[in-house]
Amino acid sequence: MRDVVEQLQRLGMSGYEAKAYVTLVGAGQPLNGYEVAKRSGVPRSTVYETLGKLVAKGAAYELRGSDDATDYLPLPPRSLLERMRREFTDSIESLEVSLPAIVAPPKAYLIHNLKDAGALLARAEDVVAGARGDLFLSIWPEEMGLLSSLIRRAVERGVETSVMHFGAAREPVGNLYEHRFPFPGAVHEGEGTAKENPDHRLLVVAGDRREALIGGFAGGTAWGVYTEDPAVVAMAVEYVRQDIALQIVADRVGHETMRGIWATDPDLRRFLADRDRPAALLRAAGAPGHRPYGSPPSPGPLAPHDHS
Repeated sequence: MRDVVEQLQRLGMSGYEAKAYVTLVGAGQPLNGYEVAKRSGVPRSTVYETLGKLVAKGAAYELRGSDDATDYLPLPPRSLLERMRREFTDSIESLEVSLPAIVAPPKAYLIHNLKDAGALLARAEDVVAGARGDLFLSIWPEEMGLLSSLIRRAVERGVETSVMHFGAAREPVGNLYEHRFPFPGAVHEGEGTAKENPDHRLLVVAGDRREALIGGFAGGTAWGVYTEDPAVVAMAVEYVRQDIALQIVADRVGHETMRGIWATDPDLRRFLADRDRPAALLRAAGAPGHRPYGSPPSPGPLAPHDHS
Protein backbone atom coordinates (compact mmCIF):
# COMPACT_ATOMS: atom_id res chain seq x y z
CA MET A 1 0.00 0.00 0.00
CA ARG A 2 2.82 2.40 0.81
CA ASP A 3 4.22 2.12 -2.72
CA VAL A 4 0.82 2.87 -4.24
CA VAL A 5 0.37 5.91 -1.99
CA GLU A 6 3.81 7.22 -2.95
CA GLN A 7 3.11 6.77 -6.65
CA LEU A 8 -0.21 8.60 -6.37
CA GLN A 9 1.57 11.43 -4.58
CA ARG A 10 4.00 11.71 -7.47
CA LEU A 11 1.01 12.13 -9.75
CA GLY A 12 -0.39 15.05 -7.77
CA MET A 13 -2.38 13.70 -4.82
CA SER A 14 -1.57 14.77 -1.30
CA GLY A 15 -0.58 12.08 1.18
CA TYR A 16 -3.99 12.15 2.86
CA GLU A 17 -5.81 12.07 -0.50
CA ALA A 18 -3.79 9.08 -1.65
CA LYS A 19 -4.41 7.19 1.60
CA ALA A 20 -8.15 7.91 1.47
CA TYR A 21 -8.42 6.86 -2.19
CA VAL A 22 -6.51 3.61 -1.61
CA THR A 23 -8.75 2.87 1.36
CA LEU A 24 -11.90 3.38 -0.72
CA VAL A 25 -10.53 1.17 -3.50
CA GLY A 26 -9.65 -1.57 -1.04
CA ALA A 27 -12.99 -1.52 0.77
CA GLY A 28 -15.10 -2.90 -2.05
CA GLN A 29 -18.12 -1.00 -0.74
CA PRO A 30 -19.13 2.61 0.06
CA LEU A 31 -17.57 4.04 3.23
CA ASN A 32 -18.45 7.03 5.35
CA GLY A 33 -15.90 9.50 6.58
CA TYR A 34 -15.54 7.81 9.95
CA GLU A 35 -14.67 4.46 8.34
CA VAL A 36 -12.21 6.08 5.93
CA ALA A 37 -10.43 7.79 8.82
CA LYS A 38 -10.30 4.60 10.88
CA ARG A 39 -8.96 2.44 8.04
CA SER A 40 -6.62 4.92 6.36
CA GLY A 41 -5.00 6.77 9.23
CA VAL A 42 -6.20 10.12 7.92
CA PRO A 43 -7.12 12.25 10.98
CA ARG A 44 -10.86 12.53 11.62
CA SER A 45 -10.46 16.29 11.79
CA THR A 46 -9.39 16.43 8.13
CA VAL A 47 -10.97 13.33 6.59
CA TYR A 48 -14.07 15.10 5.23
CA GLU A 49 -11.96 17.89 3.77
CA THR A 50 -9.74 15.24 2.17
CA LEU A 51 -12.70 13.33 0.76
CA GLY A 52 -14.14 16.60 -0.55
CA LYS A 53 -10.93 17.22 -2.47
CA LEU A 54 -11.10 13.74 -3.99
CA VAL A 55 -14.69 14.42 -5.05
CA ALA A 56 -13.67 17.77 -6.55
CA LYS A 57 -10.96 16.03 -8.57
CA GLY A 58 -13.39 13.39 -9.77
CA ALA A 59 -11.45 10.64 -7.98
CA ALA A 60 -14.39 9.79 -5.69
CA TYR A 61 -18.19 10.17 -5.61
CA GLU A 62 -20.65 11.02 -2.85
CA LEU A 63 -23.58 8.73 -2.13
CA ARG A 64 -26.33 10.31 -0.06
CA GLY A 65 -28.80 8.05 1.72
CA SER A 66 -32.33 8.75 2.92
CA ASP A 67 -31.00 9.80 6.33
CA ASP A 68 -28.69 12.40 4.71
CA ALA A 69 -25.64 10.29 5.65
CA THR A 70 -22.87 10.54 3.07
CA ASP A 71 -20.84 7.62 1.88
CA TYR A 72 -18.03 7.64 -0.67
CA LEU A 73 -17.13 5.47 -3.64
CA PRO A 74 -13.82 5.68 -5.58
CA LEU A 75 -13.48 6.28 -9.27
CA PRO A 76 -12.29 2.87 -10.56
CA PRO A 77 -8.48 2.73 -10.76
CA ARG A 78 -8.42 2.12 -14.52
CA SER A 79 -10.53 5.23 -15.11
CA LEU A 80 -8.47 7.27 -12.67
CA LEU A 81 -5.19 6.32 -14.36
CA GLU A 82 -6.58 7.04 -17.81
CA ARG A 83 -7.78 10.44 -16.64
CA MET A 84 -4.39 11.20 -15.07
CA ARG A 85 -2.65 10.13 -18.28
CA ARG A 86 -4.82 12.47 -20.37
CA GLU A 87 -4.32 15.38 -18.00
CA PHE A 88 -0.57 14.79 -17.83
CA THR A 89 -0.30 14.60 -21.62
CA ASP A 90 -2.39 17.75 -22.06
CA SER A 91 -0.19 19.60 -19.57
CA ILE A 92 3.03 18.50 -21.28
CA GLU A 93 1.72 19.54 -24.70
CA SER A 94 0.67 22.91 -23.34
CA LEU A 95 3.99 23.49 -21.59
CA GLU A 96 5.90 22.58 -24.76
CA VAL A 97 4.38 25.73 -26.26
CA SER A 98 4.17 28.06 -23.28
CA LEU A 99 7.46 27.39 -21.44
CA PRO A 100 9.82 28.17 -24.35
CA ALA A 101 7.91 31.42 -24.90
CA ILE A 102 8.93 32.78 -21.50
CA VAL A 103 12.55 31.63 -21.48
CA ALA A 104 14.96 34.55 -21.21
CA PRO A 105 18.19 34.44 -23.24
CA PRO A 106 20.87 32.90 -21.02
CA LYS A 107 23.45 35.24 -19.55
CA ALA A 108 25.79 32.27 -19.42
CA TYR A 109 25.54 28.77 -20.80
CA LEU A 110 24.42 26.13 -18.34
CA ILE A 111 27.16 23.94 -16.92
CA HIS A 112 27.15 21.86 -13.77
CA ASN A 113 29.19 19.11 -12.18
CA LEU A 114 27.97 15.58 -11.52
CA LYS A 115 29.59 14.02 -8.49
CA ASP A 116 28.58 10.36 -8.52
CA ALA A 117 27.52 7.55 -10.82
CA GLY A 118 23.82 7.96 -10.09
CA ALA A 119 23.79 11.65 -11.02
CA LEU A 120 25.96 11.01 -14.08
CA LEU A 121 23.72 8.26 -15.46
CA ALA A 122 20.51 10.12 -14.65
CA ARG A 123 21.75 13.15 -16.63
CA ALA A 124 22.83 10.87 -19.47
CA GLU A 125 19.29 9.49 -19.55
CA ASP A 126 17.95 13.06 -19.79
CA VAL A 127 20.14 13.82 -22.81
CA VAL A 128 19.20 10.60 -24.62
CA ALA A 129 15.49 10.97 -23.85
CA GLY A 130 15.49 14.61 -24.96
CA ALA A 131 17.19 14.09 -28.32
CA ARG A 132 15.01 14.72 -31.36
CA GLY A 133 17.48 15.20 -34.21
CA ASP A 134 20.76 13.44 -33.58
CA LEU A 135 22.62 11.67 -30.81
CA PHE A 136 26.32 10.89 -30.40
CA LEU A 137 27.65 8.49 -27.77
CA SER A 138 31.00 7.10 -26.73
CA ILE A 139 30.12 4.34 -24.30
CA TRP A 140 31.23 1.10 -22.64
CA PRO A 141 29.14 -2.07 -22.18
CA GLU A 142 28.45 -1.30 -18.50
CA GLU A 143 26.73 1.99 -19.29
CA MET A 144 25.20 0.70 -22.53
CA GLY A 145 23.39 -1.95 -20.49
CA LEU A 146 21.73 0.82 -18.50
CA LEU A 147 20.99 3.22 -21.36
CA SER A 148 20.24 0.86 -24.26
CA SER A 149 16.45 0.91 -23.88
CA LEU A 150 16.37 4.72 -24.01
CA ILE A 151 18.79 4.76 -26.94
CA ARG A 152 16.57 2.28 -28.79
CA ARG A 153 13.54 4.48 -28.19
CA ALA A 154 15.47 7.43 -29.61
CA VAL A 155 16.20 5.41 -32.77
CA GLU A 156 12.55 4.40 -33.03
CA ARG A 157 11.42 8.03 -32.93
CA GLY A 158 13.75 8.87 -35.80
CA VAL A 159 16.81 10.24 -34.02
CA GLU A 160 20.00 9.79 -36.08
CA THR A 161 22.11 7.88 -33.56
CA SER A 162 25.88 7.30 -33.80
CA VAL A 163 27.51 5.11 -31.16
CA MET A 164 31.18 4.40 -30.50
CA HIS A 165 31.00 1.24 -28.39
CA PHE A 166 34.04 -0.12 -26.52
CA GLY A 167 33.87 -3.88 -26.88
CA ALA A 168 31.37 -6.23 -28.45
CA ALA A 169 27.77 -5.03 -28.32
CA ARG A 170 25.17 -7.56 -27.24
CA GLU A 171 22.35 -5.85 -29.13
CA PRO A 172 23.62 -3.20 -31.58
CA VAL A 173 21.37 -0.16 -31.74
CA GLY A 174 21.47 2.74 -34.17
CA ASN A 175 24.66 3.27 -36.16
CA LEU A 176 26.94 1.41 -33.77
CA TYR A 177 30.67 0.93 -34.28
CA GLU A 178 32.72 -1.38 -32.09
CA HIS A 179 35.97 0.21 -30.94
CA ARG A 180 38.67 -2.21 -32.08
CA PHE A 181 41.47 0.10 -33.22
CA PRO A 182 43.42 1.33 -31.40
CA PHE A 183 42.49 -0.94 -28.52
CA PRO A 184 41.69 0.85 -25.26
CA GLY A 185 44.77 0.33 -23.17
CA ALA A 186 46.73 -0.88 -26.17
CA VAL A 187 50.43 -1.67 -25.79
CA HIS A 188 52.08 -0.02 -28.78
CA GLU A 189 55.70 -1.02 -28.21
CA GLY A 190 55.26 -4.75 -28.76
CA GLU A 191 55.25 -5.48 -25.02
CA GLY A 192 52.08 -7.52 -24.87
CA THR A 193 48.56 -8.05 -26.10
CA ALA A 194 46.14 -5.15 -26.16
CA LYS A 195 43.29 -5.45 -23.70
CA GLU A 196 40.42 -3.32 -22.56
CA ASN A 197 40.37 -1.98 -19.02
CA PRO A 198 36.76 -1.24 -18.06
CA ASP A 199 37.82 0.07 -14.64
CA HIS A 200 38.67 3.41 -16.29
CA ARG A 201 35.88 4.38 -18.66
CA LEU A 202 34.83 7.59 -20.36
CA LEU A 203 31.21 8.37 -21.19
CA VAL A 204 30.27 11.02 -23.75
CA VAL A 205 26.66 11.75 -24.70
CA ALA A 206 25.67 14.66 -26.96
CA GLY A 207 22.12 15.41 -28.07
CA ASP A 208 20.92 17.60 -30.94
CA ARG A 209 24.26 19.50 -31.00
CA ARG A 210 22.66 21.37 -28.08
CA GLU A 211 23.74 19.63 -24.89
CA ALA A 212 26.47 17.26 -23.84
CA LEU A 213 27.52 15.13 -20.92
CA ILE A 214 31.15 14.14 -20.42
CA GLY A 215 32.09 11.89 -17.53
CA GLY A 216 34.21 9.06 -16.33
CA PHE A 217 34.26 6.03 -14.08
CA ALA A 218 37.47 5.13 -12.26
CA GLY A 219 38.07 2.68 -9.45
CA GLY A 220 34.50 2.66 -8.17
CA THR A 221 34.09 6.44 -8.34
CA ALA A 222 32.54 8.65 -11.00
CA TRP A 223 32.59 12.27 -12.07
CA GLY A 224 31.11 14.24 -14.88
CA VAL A 225 29.97 17.55 -16.26
CA TYR A 226 26.84 18.56 -18.15
CA THR A 227 26.83 21.62 -20.37
CA GLU A 228 24.95 23.50 -23.04
CA ASP A 229 28.00 25.54 -24.01
CA PRO A 230 28.10 25.29 -27.84
CA ALA A 231 31.89 25.05 -27.95
CA VAL A 232 32.04 22.15 -25.51
CA VAL A 233 29.10 20.42 -27.19
CA ALA A 234 30.82 20.75 -30.58
CA MET A 235 34.02 19.28 -29.12
CA ALA A 236 32.10 16.34 -27.64
CA VAL A 237 30.39 15.64 -30.97
CA GLU A 238 33.67 15.86 -32.89
CA TYR A 239 35.36 13.56 -30.34
CA VAL A 240 32.83 10.85 -31.11
CA ARG A 241 32.77 11.54 -34.86
CA GLN A 242 36.55 11.36 -35.20
CA ASP A 243 36.72 8.20 -33.10
CA ILE A 244 34.16 6.60 -35.39
CA ALA A 245 35.98 7.87 -38.50
CA LEU A 246 39.26 6.36 -37.30
CA GLN A 247 37.55 3.03 -36.68
CA ILE A 248 35.99 3.04 -40.16
CA VAL A 249 39.36 3.82 -41.76
CA ALA A 250 41.06 1.05 -39.76
CA ASP A 251 38.38 -1.42 -40.81
CA ARG A 252 38.76 -0.43 -44.47
CA VAL A 253 42.57 -0.48 -44.77
CA GLY A 254 43.19 -3.28 -42.27
CA HIS A 255 44.26 -3.16 -38.66
CA GLU A 256 47.73 -4.53 -39.33
CA THR A 257 48.41 -1.74 -41.83
CA MET A 258 47.13 0.82 -39.36
CA ARG A 259 49.30 -0.60 -36.59
CA GLY A 260 52.32 -0.31 -38.85
CA ILE A 261 51.57 3.35 -39.50
CA TRP A 262 50.85 3.92 -35.81
CA ALA A 263 54.19 2.41 -34.80
CA THR A 264 56.42 4.17 -37.36
CA ASP A 265 54.92 7.57 -38.12
CA PRO A 266 56.90 10.20 -36.13
CA ASP A 267 53.91 12.47 -35.52
CA LEU A 268 51.79 9.63 -34.20
CA ARG A 269 54.66 8.40 -32.03
CA ARG A 270 54.91 11.86 -30.51
CA PHE A 271 51.29 11.59 -29.45
CA LEU A 272 51.92 8.13 -28.05
CA ALA A 273 54.60 9.50 -25.74
CA ASP A 274 51.96 10.58 -23.20
CA ARG A 275 49.48 7.78 -23.89
CA ASP A 276 48.93 7.18 -20.16
CA ARG A 277 47.61 10.67 -19.48
CA PRO A 278 43.88 9.99 -20.16
CA ALA A 279 43.84 7.10 -17.68
CA ALA A 280 45.82 9.17 -15.18
CA LEU A 281 43.26 11.97 -15.45
CA LEU A 282 40.46 9.51 -14.83
CA ARG A 283 42.20 8.16 -11.76
CA ALA A 284 42.85 11.68 -10.48
CA ALA A 285 39.25 12.71 -11.19
CA GLY A 286 38.07 10.04 -8.80
CA ALA A 287 40.24 11.35 -5.98
CA PRO A 288 38.49 13.23 -3.12
CA GLY A 289 38.34 16.97 -3.67
CA HIS A 290 39.48 16.78 -7.29
CA ARG A 291 37.88 19.20 -9.72
CA PRO A 292 37.96 17.55 -13.16
CA TYR A 293 37.34 20.73 -15.11
CA GLY A 294 40.68 22.06 -13.82
CA SER A 295 42.66 19.19 -15.28
CA PRO A 296 45.07 19.70 -18.19
CA PRO A 297 43.60 18.85 -21.60
CA SER A 298 43.86 15.32 -22.89
CA PRO A 299 45.79 14.52 -26.09
CA GLY A 300 44.36 15.63 -29.42
CA PRO A 301 41.95 13.64 -31.59
CA LEU A 302 44.70 11.68 -33.35
CA ALA A 303 45.96 10.21 -30.09
CA PRO A 304 44.78 6.74 -29.13
CA HIS A 305 41.91 6.76 -26.68
CA ASP A 306 43.71 4.94 -23.89
CA HIS A 307 41.44 4.10 -20.95
CA SER A 308 43.74 1.67 -19.23
